[in-house]
Amino acid sequence: MKPYFSVVISVYNKAHFVAQTLKSILNQDFTDFEIIIVDDGSTDNSLEVLGEFKDERISIFPTKNRGVSSARNFGMLKANADYVALSDGDDIWLTNHLSELKSLIESYPNCGIYATSYQKVFFDNYTTQPKFINVDHPFFGIVNDYFTSSTIDNILWTSAVVIPKKIIDQGFLFDETLGCGEDIDLWINIAKKFNVGFSSKVTAHKMIHTKDNHLSLTKNIPDLIKMLNNHKQDEQHNLSLKKYLDQNRFAAALEAKILGDHRNSKLLKEDIDFKNLNNKLKFLLTLPRPLLIGLKKLKFWLLKKRLYSSPYR
Repeated sequence: MKPYFSVVISVYNKAHFVAQTLKSILNQDFTDFEIIIVDDGSTDNSLEVLGEFKDERISIFPTKNRGVSSARNFGMLKANADYVALSDGDDIWLTNHLSELKSLIESYPNCGIYATSYQKVFFDNYTTQPKFINVDHPFFGIVNDYFTSSTIDNILWTSAVVIPKKIIDQGFLFDETLGCGEDIDLWINIAKKFNVGFSSKVTAHKMIHTKDNHLSLTKNIPDLIKMLNNHKQDEQHNLSLKKYLDQNRFAAALEAKILGDHRNSKLLKEDIDFKNLNNKLKFLLTLPRPLLIGLKKLKFWLLKKRLYSSPYR
């Protein structure tokens, strides 16, 4: 008899974190699931740590290092259940994660993707709550406009989503040609065509361990531009998608300037409709690189002092 959920965990050099992640998944109050762990060519002792877990629901697949998209796709295509839950190898589920998602699926069976809310946990000791537009707490249902609701924080986050296997089988997979932005790209592709089911109940923790983990967007700006350009045609007929993409273009343009990639920063800014940015975002784009570097260091220092700031808010 097939399980209700297939839980797909992608792992790359997560030896210090993956045991905690796996324990949180095994500790779910809903237990009808299999676990498919795809090790993406780890060079540390991640596989040794994983091998210490003895549970018949766990299958481990060591693979060559081809990137997170390939690892996730490999696991999703191996899934035996009708619903595939994703987790990275360093995030944490609360005990009610799968049971809340099951309730959401049973209440709204025709969605293309499901998600619960989450908290960001910085350095293991400072927790912040994401902010969504037009989604008040408590919320349990179909999101009216995913792109508008995600212009500050994304409603969909990899370690808190479930994708029906029938959607995956239609070809909705992570783009393996992208070195970054592959998750945003998939969420956009699904949200353009299907309903998004969401519960505002927090059931997962997004663990942010260092200043380079989530605080820095990416050093692969060309791939991010490629991802944004994938949706250029659709944004012409979807104003909320255009605003959502412009917010992402802002973040990429700022990061490119910080990295000294002024050419790509300029290209990204040329595609932005500045009516879609608030005054703080517009101001940041005018600042010189040294000042932006200083502000980024200040943001990290403030986080260490348990103070969170965001120009989107």
